[in-house]
Amino acid sequence: MSNPEFIIRKATESDAQLIFNLIKKLAIYEKMENEMITSVAQLQENIFKNNFAEVVIAEENSKPIGFALYFFNFSTFLGKPGLYLEDLYVEEDCRGKGYGKKLLLHLVKIAKEKNCGRMEWSVLDWNEPSIKFYESLGAKGMDEWTVYRLDSETMDQLTK
Repeated sequence: MSNPEFIIRKATESDAQLIFNLIKKLAIYEKMENEMITSVAQLQENIFKNNFAEVVIAEENSKPIGFALYFFNFSTFLGKPGLYLEDLYVEEDCRGKGYGKKLLLHLVKIAKEKNCGRMEWSVLDWNEPSIKFYESLGAKGMDEWTVYRLDSETMDQLTK
């Protein structure tokens, strides 16, 4: 059997259903399926019309097997943009083939092309396989930082 063909391509609006399906699989993997309330229409609107995020799709032999969703932020200390990786997912039966690393390195290349000073992302503290993967690439946990979040309901209360 020959080596599989692997490509990474920029997602288009016609990929919205695929992206939704992959996000759902990620939510199941992360034990957060009940928190996924987005829709295909919301993804189309916010990714492809409003350009709040960008997505790349990983394909093996023309079959979608993963994705990465990211957006740009800005570091006031560095005076440069940064790339924030919101989600990275590879189908379970395709893990261990180096595809996650290829996706991440693809984003590193994008970050360098955009003159980003850093890349950041969050990982669930119980997700040891991902933590080991990121550390194997030289990423460092930021233990001195705590993530805070205002959900939509709280923001509504604050603006009353």
